[in-house]
Amino acid sequence: MRLTDVSLPDSPVCLNAIDVAKTYTSPALLNHSFRAYVWAAAYGDAHDVAFDAELLFVAALLHDVGLVAEFDSHTVPFEVAGGHVAWVFAAGAGWPRQRRERLSEVIVRHMWREVDQDEDPEGFLLARSTGVDITGRHLDDFPAGFQAEVMDRYPRLTLAEEFVRCFQDQAKRKPDSSAAAAIGNDLATRIARNPLEQAR
Repeated sequence: MRLTDVSLPDSPVCLNAIDVAKTYTSPALLNHSFRAYVWAAAYGDAHDVAFDAELLFVAALLHDVGLVAEFDSHTVPFEVAGGHVAWVFAAGAGWPRQRRERLSEVIVRHMWREVDQDEDPEGFLLARSTGVDITGRHLDDFPAGFQAEVMDRYPRLTLAEEFVRCFQDQAKRKPDSSAAAAIGNDLATRIARNPLEQAR
């Protein structure tokens, strides 16, 4: 498993998703989004999970956009808000309604603990990869050399501090949200114990 084996899709909509993510998310969240795609695609390739690379990439780049001030919602969880933003983005890109809805589903489901691989391979891969990147869950899916390559290409920067701060803010305002549940499950400690965080 090598980083050079994971190609980033470069369709116009993917390039526009990068532009949106660069414009609205911090460098740490941007790198997290790229890593989320890389972990997901590498796992999918290694385990013969057939997935739509463009759909997965756009979902990975936009999955945390609901955390940023411009798109934050005081009424729905951040992943739901992000799903709505992505739906609108995809409409502007000319995606048909069914594909827009799939994009939104993938983003919402990335906060589920488990997603059915057969029902939603992209949601399964994004949920698994974000777990790898945030808390180190399933990190042993990837050899140490590959982990080092990914971290060198997309460093974590201040992700831990920023992510915990965002989730704490979400939890205060939306106590029934997935972010609140994560904070209640000691997210800060789990992030700090992530070997990826300790190795940075």
